[in-house]
Amino acid sequence: MYRPKHFVESDANRLAEFIDQNGFGVLVTVAEGRPFASHIPFLYDNVSNVLLGHVARANPQWQHFSEAGEVLVMFEGPHAYISPSWYLSPGVPTWNYVVTHVYGIARALEEPTSIEGIIKALTAKYESKNSPPWTPRYDATMVKAIVGIEVQVKAIEGKFKLSQNRSAADQAAVIAKLEASGNANDTAVARLMRKNEL
Repeated sequence: MYRPKHFVESDANRLAEFIDQNGFGVLVTVAEGRPFASHIPFLYDNVSNVLLGHVARANPQWQHFSEAGEVLVMFEGPHAYISPSWYLSPGVPTWNYVVTHVYGIARALEEPTSIEGIIKALTAKYESKNSPPWTPRYDATMVKAIVGIEVQVKAIEGKFKLSQNRSAADQAAVIAKLEASGNANDTAVARLMRKNEL
């Protein structure tokens, strides 16, 4: 990923938090010379340094792991268009956004206990907001229809492009415009920009 120095995010705790909050990722492999992508939720265990997820057994991507070598998993946060008319000094149209790319070696997990563990962990995370939370009850046939994924993380690259290359006055003007838009993505970007203000 192209990362000019202004926008590099390398704080491991911040990147782990970002993945936790934006866990719906894009898993990219290459098979027979062509890229293949699946959009799936992941859990990041930053102690073991692994990503965990699962795909349907009918999805051929899990079979790519033996030949793919390294895989890429991309996580995207809020993003917003930035008009040069918002700046106090000259500029060009651009986009503010936050993304994290994870590179690693993937392996398929076919053991029922591994698959059930991933399902339970994902469900516990995303059902925690519901009262009462739904509890998974998968029979053996349903578990056989799923393949677990474990990505041993080799590198994480974060890019938080939040107008850090602009003056404090320009940043403040962009934040004001984003907050005034009423758009959820815009206001989320404005909040992130406030955390990065000079």
